[in-house]
Amino acid sequence: MKVSVITVNFNQAAVTESLLKSFLLHYAPSQIEIIVVDNGSKDNHVIKWQEIYPEIKFLRSEKNLGFAGGNNLGTSVATGDYLFYINNDTEVTAGLIQSLASTLDNNPSVGMVSPKIRFFQNPDIIQYAGFTEMNYNTCRNRCIGEFQTDSGQFDHIEGPTGYIHGAAMMVRRTAIQQAGLMPENFFLYYEELDWCERIKRAGFSIWINTNALIYHKESISVGKNSPLKEFFMNRNRILFIRRNAPLHSRIIFYLHFTLLVLPRNMFSYLLKGRTELIKPLINAVIWNITHHTDSPDKGYNI
Repeated sequence: MKVSVITVNFNQAAVTESLLKSFLLHYAPSQIEIIVVDNGSKDNHVIKWQEIYPEIKFLRSEKNLGFAGGNNLGTSVATGDYLFYINNDTEVTAGLIQSLASTLDNNPSVGMVSPKIRFFQNPDIIQYAGFTEMNYNTCRNRCIGEFQTDSGQFDHIEGPTGYIHGAAMMVRRTAIQQAGLMPENFFLYYEELDWCERIKRAGFSIWINTNALIYHKESISVGKNSPLKEFFMNRNRILFIRRNAPLHSRIIFYLHFTLLVLPRNMFSYLLKGRTELIKPLINAVIWNITHHTDSPDKGYNI
């Protein structure tokens, strides 16, 4: 089966180049199709990249389409049977593509599979070894293995997990054809979780294969605890529940978020002197009150 690798660049030329070098260290251009989407970056590096990497496909969007939109643009030109979406702020290891592709080859009902992920800056520490199922009443689940030292406790696991990890996910083309492309109205965060729900509803399962490994440079794009992240994490948490949870869970979640999460977070930001995070938190709630679940309005001036 042919594999297309898709990654999205947004104002991180050096980071993207590191990923490309990482891939070309382990894979010949004839083995995989690599597609890079420049997603409205201020500086256009595509012409230079085309000269340096003639074997790689480069696309340029003049505006930022968001995580899903950028990946969907790459999907539009991909020719692989399996599409491997990988964050540009990652580096790959030998056997990654083969291990993930073998999961899909050997298990036709599997629609998506992710590798084990470790932190790049702390390469012995696990970021992801699977997810638990979502608690729709709180919109919380647990990332298995997160922050644990990797001593082999999650080795050789190949099987179902609650959700893939958006930093690295190989998806069967037929699953995309049946479930649709990644939802673009999330723009940033939760879109891969929503996509998992749709692919599950299309009859496919979600797996992890810990024989495959990547290293992730976490939070390079947005920054930790930024107003941008605060808005989209909260807006999309609510939006995810609106789109996927049953009615009784939606009601419980709305009460949980309004009576507990909202006042607790606002009080915490006041105590920490992070008052700039209060407005995006409130705007996240207002957006969900004033917009429908498929609204294309991103709600943030980017």
